[in-house]
Parts: sequence; C-alpha cells; structure tokens
Amino acid sequence: MQTEPNILLSFLPLIFIFLIFYFLLIRPQIQERKRHQAMISSLKKNDKVVTIGGIHGVVVNVKEKTVILRVSDNVKIEVDKNCISHKIE
Repeated sequence: MQTEPNILLSFLPLIFIFLIFYFLLIRPQIQERKRHQAMISSLKKNDKVVTIGGIHGVVVNVKEKTVILRVSDNVKIEVDKNCISHKIE
C-alpha cells in the first residue's frame, strides 16, 4: 500500500513563498502609498514641494485634484496632486 502525501505539506512551499513576497514587496508598497496619500492630503499653502519630474516649487493654492505651484517670480504652474513627489522640510 502506498500512502498519498499530505496536501498541506505539498502546498507549504508555495504558501511560504507567498508570505515572503507579501512581507518584502506588497506590504511595504501599500505602506508607502498610504504615506504618500497622507502627504498629499496634508498639502497647504507655502509648502515647498518637488514634483515627480523634478520641478521645485511653493504651493500657492490647493484645489480638489490639482495644486498651483510658484516655480519662479511671476511663474505659476498647475500640477496634479499625484505628481507631487515629496515635501521639502
């Protein structure tokens, strides 16, 4: 008589690999997205920011989906909130 291997033992390596991927890749990415969303929602006037494209500017006005940045004297641009990379402290 031959016994079949336990199904749980055969799936254990796959479960272990999924857990490694979750804790090393998926979870940190979710946490970073939450931090970025919190930073975007806390934007206010006179915050110094950098866009994803590398443009440095000062927030002049915050709208629902966009932000108006002053990048130089008399030069203002309107960018999407998601294009803000980070705040400069």
